[in-house]
Amino acid sequence: MKKTTLYLMMLMLSFGAFSNTVMASEKNPTPTTTPKEMPAEVRVMLNRLDEIKAMDKSSLKHAERKALRKEVRAIKTEVRANGNGLYLSAGAIIIVLLLLLIL
Repeated sequence: MKKTTLYLMMLMLSFGAFSNTVMASEKNPTPTTTPKEMPAEVRVMLNRLDEIKAMDKSSLKHAERKALRKEVRAIKTEVRANGNGLYLSAGAIIIVLLLLLIL
């Protein structure tokens, strides 16, 4: 039991030592905001969201604001469905890291 605790502590200390050298690299970070080719219908939906965001909603009636909210929600769900991305929560990442350490 003491050996496994010792090995685990040595492993965690080595991770801490290596992270400092990785963070000190002199390379400029590459921009991660390079947009991929978006389909035309997604671009149209995003443009509509920008139009709604730029609107002056103070003069609208309650029913009109409610309709806009429904439209925004529908557009967002449709864009997410077309995203084809893999999204992991912070909890899922922590669980995966713990499983990798244990196994």
